[in-house]
Amino acid sequence: MRYIIIGAGAVGGAIGGRLFEGGREVVLVARGAHYRALAGQGLTLATPGGRVVLPVPAADRPEAVDLRPDDVLVLAVKSQDTLAALDAWADRPVAGGGTAAEALPLVCAQNAVDNERTALRRFRRVYGMCVWLPSTHLEPGVIGAEGFPLTGILHLGRYPRGADDTARAISADLEACMLLAPVTQDVMRWKYGKLISNLSNALEALTGRIESAQALELHHATMAEGTRVLDAAGIGYTSDQERADVAGDRLRFRPVPGVERGGGSSWQSLARGTGSIEADYLNGEIVLLGRSHGLATPVNSVLQRLAGRAARLGRGPGSTTPAELAELIAKED
Repeated sequence: MRYIIIGAGAVGGAIGGRLFEGGREVVLVARGAHYRALAGQGLTLATPGGRVVLPVPAADRPEAVDLRPDDVLVLAVKSQDTLAALDAWADRPVAGGGTAAEALPLVCAQNAVDNERTALRRFRRVYGMCVWLPSTHLEPGVIGAEGFPLTGILHLGRYPRGADDTARAISADLEACMLLAPVTQDVMRWKYGKLISNLSNALEALTGRIESAQALELHHATMAEGTRVLDAAGIGYTSDQERADVAGDRLRFRPVPGVERGGGSSWQSLARGTGSIEADYLNGEIVLLGRSHGLATPVNSVLQRLAGRAARLGRGPGSTTPAELAELIAKED
């Protein structure tokens, strides 16, 4: 199989880099300065074990890739970019007949829980992937991956449920390349568990590191509100203990030499001034479910609104204090 990594940023670059390093065929799809760096100098993957430069083939648009029937499309863009990516790739012809949407498996290696449902409107075979992979897009062409000794844990399964030979073949490739990839019959249960942990991404982006007593209180309130809503909606999710049992000593955070890590994916969106952020699909999912089931969600509502505003206005991380957030949440409630 050949892996087409659509969105070779932090997560996509780390997965694609490990696969290529392990001898698999990979194409990294990126844009702008990142694409030019990949095409010109290759992918630099910085890990706790050091840096390696990988001459991974790169493309800057779907038309630059001649799709084959053994290709696997790995969607690794942020959730707010999913629809545009699906539109761009769905109708691409595949050698031997058919289009990408008809003939190829699509793996959603993304946070949030709405991407798979959106993809299934266009693609016949959709797979969910729950991504536990600490990584950072450091600069054009350079990805930092801080997981150790494994680079990441990627639960994988057919969407909306089930497992098949394709999932098992993808898992085998990943597990030969310093990634743990358990195949599960209910991948969305893992993704909803990850959703809970991702709800504080917006908090970290808005306030900076979650260290003060007030920031920690907001962190716990954010997740408690999320679990309360999922419980009311009857949606299953994995527990902290289940996730810890899988990770064990196989995935720990270890700093990359010479790299000072700033924050998670939402923090990185504000730091890089991308103009958008995933809050609508993380906190916004809880807000949507809360409204659907008649539950107030003041914490996630405020985080969603303020994170989106910060991204649109080009504000960097740490633009709001925990005290300011707490005051707004009190008014919302």
